[in-house]
Amino acid sequence: MCPRIKCPCEGKILFSAENDNFLPMAGDEGTGSKETLISDLTRVRFTNLDKIMYPPLYVTKKEVITYYIRVAPRLLPFLSDRPVTMHRFPDGTGGEDFYEKDAPQGTPEFVKIFSHYSGTADREVNFVVCNNLDTLIWLANLASLEIHITLSKTGAYESPDLLLFDIDPEPPLSFDDVIDVSFVVREHLEDTGILAYVKTSGKKGLHIVVPLHAGYRFGEVREFAHHIGKNIAKDTSHVVSEFPRSRDPGTIFVDYLQNAQGKTMVAPYSLRGTPAATVSMPLQWDELKRGVRAEDFNIKTAISKKEEPWGGIFDNKQKIGK
Repeated sequence: MCPRIKCPCEGKILFSAENDNFLPMAGDEGTGSKETLISDLTRVRFTNLDKIMYPPLYVTKKEVITYYIRVAPRLLPFLSDRPVTMHRFPDGTGGEDFYEKDAPQGTPEFVKIFSHYSGTADREVNFVVCNNLDTLIWLANLASLEIHITLSKTGAYESPDLLLFDIDPEPPLSFDDVIDVSFVVREHLEDTGILAYVKTSGKKGLHIVVPLHAGYRFGEVREFAHHIGKNIAKDTSHVVSEFPRSRDPGTIFVDYLQNAQGKTMVAPYSLRGTPAATVSMPLQWDELKRGVRAEDFNIKTAISKKEEPWGGIFDNKQKIGK
């Protein structure tokens, strides 16, 4: 039987579908022929559920919330204890959007807040931390289609536990070329004994992520990632490792610059504000083949995966060094 998702505060079923009174989670079968009905049994009070969030697909806010509830068992471990940046689309992807780091006015009491001084803003920023299902539902109800996370946790904000390579192409190069370069990055990491994980960005590129042992500083992690990029660029003419060349036509930038305190990456399983309602999708390396496209992984297809491609990632912490 599919697992039941209950409101943490009331112990009641959050959704009902047909006669089953539960909502299938990621990897389970669909909810049946009848429409899934959103009840009012969570601490979140829903608004504008019929608003169209993705006009090309006629995807409503209700469907966005449904997606995030179904993917919660896989998504929440990546959000846990990490400051969140919201990318909100109040009127859907056809309207204006904005990023929001501060918890907005009216944030409910069940949402955890992490306050940290920002030198850039010259004040304390009150970050949302999504540690429970109610907070995830609340974010979705705010039309935060995208959820971005820091590479460190609140308990050790100055020390990253994730390393990120962000790999994007410049035309006329394509996603297939990004796939090829990603395997080169993987090979270089494996040559130093490092296990890496890959996901789509949900847009034009790929993210390669390495879980790290505790104790590293952002500077040394960034230097290590830069070192890998420079080595690849020496041998591969269309790969660049320096930001000033990152927009050169026909190049692929192995971006190491997000490895800095306060910088973020889009969370695994987060939706993206794209016309195709794509998802930043974790993959097994053997799934990553020429012909795969970011659009293959979207709000309709991402839930159907039976296995967690990044299962055990936080049990496989790596050591880095030149």
